[in-house]
Amino acid sequence: MKSRDSALKLKRFEAEEKRRKVADIESMIHEFEQMAADLDRQIATEEERTGIRNEAHFAYSTFARAAAQRRNNLRASVADLREKLELAVAVRDEALAELEVAASADERGGDRSRRVDRDATDARVG
Repeated sequence: MKSRDSALKLKRFEAEEKRRKVADIESMIHEFEQMAADLDRQIATEEERTGIRNEAHFAYSTFARAAAQRRNNLRASVADLREKLELAVAVRDEALAELEVAASADERGGDRSRRVDRDATDARVG
């Protein structure tokens, strides 16, 4: 019984850890998208200020060029994180399914042990 309880606790812990990982990745994606949007606004403001929107122009703002590079790096990171998120969601769902199976097996096992205890008590009384 104790080993079954500890196994169930372990499954719960693992499932909760997988949930946290998914939430962390989603949070990072959201933050990176916000930063990329902020950089978009800064680039637009700088292009408006200088009047040069063509990145190939020799007088294009170095600030806007550097901000565009940072924004592109963030977008690449978001793409990588989305792949990791997809995998993490699959792992989380698998852990939740294992937890559900373990919990239902524990409930059935608990019913069985109560039945055995009751039968043993009836045999002693009778």
